[in-house]
Amino acid sequence: MSMMLDHEISELLGKVQHNKPLVHNMTNVVVTNFTANGLYALGASPVMAYSPDEVADMAKIAGALVLNIGTLSRELVDAMILAGHSANTHGVPVLLDPVGAGATAFRTESALRILKEVDITLVRGNAAEVAHLVGEAREIKGVDAGDSAGESHVDLAIRAARELETTVVITGEEDVITDGTMVRVISGGHELLTKVTGAGCLLTSVLGAFVAIERDLMLAGAAGLAFYGAAASRAAERTSDVGPGSFQIAFLDELAKLHKDSLAGYAAIREVDAALTGDRR
Repeated sequence: MSMMLDHEISELLGKVQHNKPLVHNMTNVVVTNFTANGLYALGASPVMAYSPDEVADMAKIAGALVLNIGTLSRELVDAMILAGHSANTHGVPVLLDPVGAGATAFRTESALRILKEVDITLVRGNAAEVAHLVGEAREIKGVDAGDSAGESHVDLAIRAARELETTVVITGEEDVITDGTMVRVISGGHELLTKVTGAGCLLTSVLGAFVAIERDLMLAGAAGLAFYGAAASRAAERTSDVGPGSFQIAFLDELAKLHKDSLAGYAAIREVDAALTGDRR
């Protein structure tokens, strides 16, 4: 990572902590508390609003709107689309977390309906979820990804970004963000994140906080992924011999202790030439 890019990414955390962007979460019942606490720890301001009577009003005053289909219903999807239309009208970025897309036809159809009816700024999912959004079958168990070995996540992310016409983040052992032209790969994090319910959902909301204060999506997304991974790595150092319960608490603590120099030794960002990847099947 260049010195200039390193500086720009490090400075974004300070902007989040100073501006405390309001992130409107329409998320699932499993992760609501963890998401709110994680955003507070980061320095952002969470709000959870689901009623069709208020979502349009809430979305228009937010810094970002996060749509998460983890525990969905037809009525909730309708409300998400109302909120999305309001966000689009008022220039508020909208992030989609297609939790469990591919597990059932309803989940996949709901994610695709949102993508069709709302201008989505960024999609964040695992490889299986993103693959199903572009019509590719990948194993998925409940809302968890199965074995996605085979195609490079970079290739899949590039193709999805181009087909869905949005910025795409695929998370895994390494995280990938691309707008279909530029690609960045972020290393960091820890496998204990996979043992904490809602770690991916919180990450999408954290990305919302960074996108709320920086409209360069490749910069904002890389910053959010890197700082999230660094906090996880730091928490794992303290708790890997104890277990996921202690890790979850330590992770919230580390999110709260992040500063502009927290990435050193804990997360790395590298550029990938999209011209040498993508559309390889």
